[in-house]
Formats: sequence, structure tokens, C-alpha cells
Amino acid sequence: MDKLTGDEIVRLFLAIATILVAARVLGEVARRLSQPVVLGEILAGILLGPTVFGTILPGGKEFLFPNHGSIALAQDAFRTLSIALFLLVAGMEVELSTMWKQGRAALSVGLMGIALPFVLGFGAARVAPDLLGATAGVSPETFALFFATALSISALPVIAKTLMDLHIYKSDFGMTVIAAAVFNDLVGWLVFAVILGQIEYGTSSASHMPIGLTLAVTAGFAVLMLTAVRWLIHRTLPWILAHASFPTGVIGFALALALAGAAFTEFIGIHAIFGSFLVGVALGDSAHLRERTRTTITEFVSSIFAPLFFGSIGLSVNFITNFDPALCGFVLLIACLGKVVGCGLGARWAKMSWRESWAVGFGMNARGAMEIILGLLALQYGLIQEPMFVALVVMSLVTSMASGPVIERLLRRTRPRRIEHFIHSRTFLPRMRAIDRKSAIDELCQTLARASGLDYARISTAVWEREQVTSTGIGDGLAVPHARIDGLTQPYVAMGLSSTGVDFDSLDGKPAQLVFVILTPPNDNGVQLEILADIGRTFVQPNVRDRALKLKSFTELLALLRTEPVAA
Repeated sequence: MDKLTGDEIVRLFLAIATILVAARVLGEVARRLSQPVVLGEILAGILLGPTVFGTILPGGKEFLFPNHGSIALAQDAFRTLSIALFLLVAGMEVELSTMWKQGRAALSVGLMGIALPFVLGFGAARVAPDLLGATAGVSPETFALFFATALSISALPVIAKTLMDLHIYKSDFGMTVIAAAVFNDLVGWLVFAVILGQIEYGTSSASHMPIGLTLAVTAGFAVLMLTAVRWLIHRTLPWILAHASFPTGVIGFALALALAGAAFTEFIGIHAIFGSFLVGVALGDSAHLRERTRTTITEFVSSIFAPLFFGSIGLSVNFITNFDPALCGFVLLIACLGKVVGCGLGARWAKMSWRESWAVGFGMNARGAMEIILGLLALQYGLIQEPMFVALVVMSLVTSMASGPVIERLLRRTRPRRIEHFIHSRTFLPRMRAIDRKSAIDELCQTLARASGLDYARISTAVWEREQVTSTGIGDGLAVPHARIDGLTQPYVAMGLSSTGVDFDSLDGKPAQLVFVILTPPNDNGVQLEILADIGRTFVQPNVRDRALKLKSFTELLALLRTEPVAA
């Protein structure tokens, strides 16, 4: 039996560890910059691949990420597993009932969101295949179908995350966008599965079938999965919950079923991802799938397999030498034009306002992970060349980054501002020395002066004058002295912990052990109220206050703020 040598196992494990660490670190950086995590994960792969690491230290890149041999084969197996499990999670995000609930609006947006991009993409690929870098030997019709499909698909996970961040996921607007995205994904992946079925990509694949037969088999499998198998899963889950350990029994069942579905679609000549995606749709639609189980599967895949896959994207392509500005610009232009205008007109025909219609268009324009997966598969099977793959990645990232901010502007919405956005390591004091109100305010204002660059005496005086008007002790061991400061361009928050407590003359008579000093610009009335409300909602919970009093570092504070649920 063939097996990896000890040296190869060492290199394989080091490579996987390197990708996971780099993808996690840069993913967190992207998140802190209010960008999609996938952007940082892909950037990690670009840095580790031939674009940067391979240029600076080609021997090191070859040692960890070779293009040929047993290690390359093992890494490809991990990537294949990763993409199958990621599509399982993407499928679980789909709510079939949502498509029916939104009725005319979702159908109108979904159809136009496919039709116009498909027509533009197909026409451009047929008129100018050389400009788009069509691979020699590939049927012009197949290439045109791929490019049209690439422009038609949206990224349901990215769209859902964007709407959740904007707190409009459950609104009529959000449900319309989600329902249309579900329709896009189902139709788009069905068409792409047919395209892959027309490409000979190795002797291990199933025999090549005529396009009509491939379409019939694919459609039949999809119908079966979304009807009979979906019903069977729904009836089976209660039995598993009753007789197996929770939640491991259901998780094991879900992963096994996803891999079985992936194996079947690969066997019939369609790519494995389509099978795991449909399993995810059928599984996620069951009311018996507990939220804890769904969250565990999502976190398991998102923390290991998703960064492993997206971090591997840049390992085989040099994004500098294959970057074609004209091609990237053209692909981005035609992609945005087709999706935004198509979905916008569909929403308008469904009687939505022009402002909401354009917001729907930009919401549906987010491509993200799904587009990148589609492009990578096309590259692996020789359907496109590396410059087109780079253009698709650039287009996916740009549209994903632009979606949220444009929707905010069009709908005139703003994201809620929380204390964690304005507190800094220099303005957190885990051990305050102050014993009275004035010294507590002065101590925290000193940290704010260093962080903001403003004069300490001026801000301390302003906060103290405001405190003398009305006490800011709000009870439950909390005090929130605050002031509006001329010349301040952004809010600043300082937080101090007092083991003995400071008397802030609160209504309940309790000394304040958590003291916050809040400085805001004079012309932004809303931000002060939002920060005060966030402090109240967060620290009104006794368990959160108790944990806060034990904090020893700013890192622990951030961990507390980002992991504890906020009270309603």
C-alpha cells in the first residue's frame, strides 16, 4: 500500500498549519477593517503562493506547497474535502420556504438577476472569446456558457452575512434578496454542473454524456434531493435525536450524508460540490435540525475547512504576472452592469421603490466565495486561463466589499455603534487608583488625552462640569460620565475597574465598580446615545459585570464584548 513518508507527513502538516494560521490572522484583520473574512483568507494564499513567497523564497514555497508529487496530491485531497463541506454549509443557509413566501418580488428579482447577466456574459464570450482568454481546444459554446453562468451566480453566504450585519435580514427587503439569491444559486449551480459534465477532466471521472442526458440526470437528481430525500431526512432526524448522542449523532449523520451526496454526483459525471450543496439544502430545510447543531457544523467548517480552501486559492496562481487590468476592468464592469441593472429592474417591476430596487441590485451583486469556487474549478479543468481566474477573484472581492456600504447609503441605514468600536488598549484601566468621582474622572481623562491628542485639562473640566449638573451613576455598579468636546472628530471611550467602588450617587446607592468616560463630537447626537445604550444592554447582565471585574487586559475585555450576547 502506497503511503506518505515521514518527511512528507511533516511537510504536509506544516503546510496545513501555515495556511490555517495565515488565513485566520489575515481573516481577523479583514474583519476588523469591516471587510469580508474571505478577503483575508484569500490574501493569505496569495502571500504564501508564487505571487510573494514563491518570488522571495522559491525553495521554501516548493518545500511547503509543491505543484507535483505525493504532497501536492494530499493537499488537493484536503482542498476537495474542504470545498465539499463548505458547500454543505452554504446549502444549509438556503430556506426553500423563503422563495415561496416572497412570491412575485423574489421570482422577478431572481429571474432578471439570472437573465440579464447570462445574456450579457454569453454574448461577450461569443463576440470576444480571445479578449476573455478562452482556452484553446475548449468549445466556444461551453466557454460562453461558463462565463454567462459566472456572471449570473450570487454568493448566498456573503449576502446573508451582509444583511445580518445591517440588521435587515428578517425584513421584507432582506427576505426578498435572500429568496432571489436562493433561486440564483440553485439555477446557477445546476447549469454549472451541466457544464462540468461536458468537460473530460481525467480518467477517473464518469463517461462523457450528451448534454441532454447530463441535464436530465442533473435535474432529476436535484428534484429527488429536494423532494423525497428532503422528506426522508426530515423523518429520520427525530429518530437520530432520540437514539444518538446530541449533537454528535446529527453532525456525524450530516457530514456522512454530504460526502455520500458528493460521491454520487462525482460518480455520474457532475462535480462533487453539487451533491454536498443539495444535501445541505435538504438538511437545512428540516425543522428538526436544531440551531445548536447547525451552528456547530457551520463553525467547524468555517474555522478549519473554509480557511484551508480559500487560503489555498493563491498557491498555484501568480496574481501579479497574471493580473490583466483591462480584463479585470471589463469583467467587473459587465458583471456589475448585468446583476445590478437586472435585479434592480426585477425589483422595480415587483412594485418596490427605485431606492429599494437599486439596493436589491447591489445586494445581489455580491459574488464572494461562490464565484471564486466556480472560477477555481473552471481553472482546474482547463476551461479558463489564469488571467481570467484572477479577474474573477478580483471581481468577486470588489463586489462583496461594495455591497454592504452601498446598501447602507441607498437605504440610509447605519450600523449600530458599540463600545468596542471606540475603546482602545490605552484607554482601558484594569486597576483604577481613584477613590472619589473627581479623581476617577481625572484618571480616565488622562488616558483619553493620550489617545485623542486633546488637552487633558480641557476634557477633564468638560466631563466634570457635566457630572456636576446630574450624576451619571446609573446603578448596578455602573457610572458613565460623558461630555461633548469641540474639535473631536470621532468618539473615544475610556473604561476603568475599581475593586472597592467609587460613589457616583446612583439611585440604588451602590458604588460604581465599572466607570466609563465617553467623549463625543458636539454635532453627533446619536452616537452618544448609542454608546450609552450599548453599555447599559451589555453590562446590565450580572454575569457580564462579574466577568468584567476580573479582567486583567484589553484583550480579555474585547473577548468579553464579542462573545457575550447583548441583552435585548
